Amino acid sequence: MQHRSTWWKTAIGIVLTLIMLFPVYWMINISFTQRRSIRSGDLVPMDFTLDNYTAAFNSQLPYLGTSLIIALGCVIVTLLIALPSSYALAILHIKGRKTLNFLLIVAQMIPAVVMALGFYQIFSDLNLLDTLPGLIVADSTIAVPFAVMLLTGFMTGMPRSLIEAAQIDGASQWTVFTRIVIPLSRNTIVTTSLFSFLWAWSDFMFASTLDSGGGKMRPITMGIYDFIGSQNQEWGPMMATAVLASVPTALLLIVAQKYVAAGVTAGAIKD
Repeated sequence: MQHRSTWWKTAIGIVLTLIMLFPVYWMINISFTQRRSIRSGDLVPMDFTLDNYTAAFNSQLPYLGTSLIIALGCVIVTLLIALPSSYALAILHIKGRKTLNFLLIVAQMIPAVVMALGFYQIFSDLNLLDTLPGLIVADSTIAVPFAVMLLTGFMTGMPRSLIEAAQIDGASQWTVFTRIVIPLSRNTIVTTSLFSFLWAWSDFMFASTLDSGGGKMRPITMGIYDFIGSQNQEWGPMMATAVLASVPTALLLIVAQKYVAAGVTAGAIKD
């Protein structure tokens, strides 16, 4: 069959990619532009400055640290819940697993604003408002259902012969779980960890609802509001803060992209 030229498809793909990435470029452009020249709309920072990053570093580092703690805490909580839960659903075949899988899907359909309002009353009674553990738990409720579904799909497709051979050799369920299932689930674990980190890092709904925003223990999504006033907005420092907040997630995506590609499709095909 004659190979048809697909150069136009490549061109369309490049154009669409550039359109989608233009807001990111514009954010970087503004972050290097002095305030007096922002309104000129230059495609390159003609009035170059690093003062915006100086202001962002001086005021936003505590918020970046808070976001890092919340995101890492969300990853840990998510894995501690999702790994054994997925093992029980996929390997132990506990009763009611079909119902549980359906409830996991339903949990992902609930809007975050609805959950935030419910969490506010619960956390108020438990004195968890304006606390890091409260935000970690809240963000984990978004990540856990997805992680359980993804890990369960992978574990269900694992070769049963490996598990049966280990059990014949006298391995306990804990040994099978820690020595066989978890190492084989590495790619999927990295994928779920990455998504959990990104959800917690970019969270605004829970952060704005469950945190009063009055102190330094705020995530970066709330700290950026320091540059938004009732009369004016500091666009340069604001964009510089957005760039700084984007760097960790971009690096994670670059480092973990091969694991994510393998982890997302791991449970999609069965023999």
